[in-house]
Amino acid sequence: MEKPKKLFQSAFEKKLFLGQVKDFLLTLGRIAIIVGVSYVILSPIIGMVVNSIASTKDIYNPMMFVLPKEPSLEKYRLVIERMSYFPTIARDLLYTVTLTAVQLLVCSMVGYGFARFNFRFKTFLFACVVVMIVIPPHTIMLPLYTTFKNFDPLGLVSLITGSSVNLMSTVWPMYIMTALGCGVRSGLYIYIFTQFFRGLPKEIEEAAFVDGAGVWYTYFRIMLVNAMPSVITVTVFSLVWQFNDVFYANLFLVSEDVVISKKISSLASVIANQDKILNVTIQEQYVNAGILLILIPVVALYLLLQKRFIEGAERSGIVG
Repeated sequence: MEKPKKLFQSAFEKKLFLGQVKDFLLTLGRIAIIVGVSYVILSPIIGMVVNSIASTKDIYNPMMFVLPKEPSLEKYRLVIERMSYFPTIARDLLYTVTLTAVQLLVCSMVGYGFARFNFRFKTFLFACVVVMIVIPPHTIMLPLYTTFKNFDPLGLVSLITGSSVNLMSTVWPMYIMTALGCGVRSGLYIYIFTQFFRGLPKEIEEAAFVDGAGVWYTYFRIMLVNAMPSVITVTVFSLVWQFNDVFYANLFLVSEDVVISKKISSLASVIANQDKILNVTIQEQYVNAGILLILIPVVALYLLLQKRFIEGAERSGIVG
């Protein structure tokens, strides 16, 4: 009786040991995959950081590998000066935040309308929203340019002033498009709000209507408050994409003093002309430093709202 008991115990311990080894190998494999994927994603950023802090001696030093031997922040100082970094980033953030506020208001109202009201051509109009997500903006760049180059809706402007208005080189085209629900990725934001509002129970609104609340009061004071996860998600998306947008800024000829991302394309020539730095490799260091400076507000925003952003993305139906 003692021998079978020992054999059973030995087999159980062996099976337990093999299970632990299997779990260890699976964990090791997961870690290797995560580290590998993270390296592929982060290696360009790491390369830019290393390149931007390397001194001129490190650039010409054949013995330098990965980490610079004489790191320096001198390039950041010069880039901040040449880009007028702080005044320009302040103007850009004001421009981005105001556009995001308008986009939040418009897209949330449109999404609420699609989710809660029945009206003619509702399906067709929602299909148009989906088309806004699918079709790239490059396909309509020429009509957009001609529209705002000679801005005259329904002939009202020429009726009052005698001629159309040229809105190029101003920020007004972006504000007009955003207010009309056609801004940067507005179709996606309308879809997010529609999906989220559909997931909220109708009893909330019914209770508000019974208490005498109107549609607008219910929307602003009740529904929008309950939709805060989707509001945060859209806020992060909108701020990042508006801040990084160069396509519309170039299309409407918005000044570099308003959109700091446009300064990157001319930074190398500015460094070459003003500071007489003609070496392409060293110019690339300054460009990398400028890109990293522009990334700081975006990374800070994501780190601050990371938890709520992921929660909102899961509840809005844009993953899975």
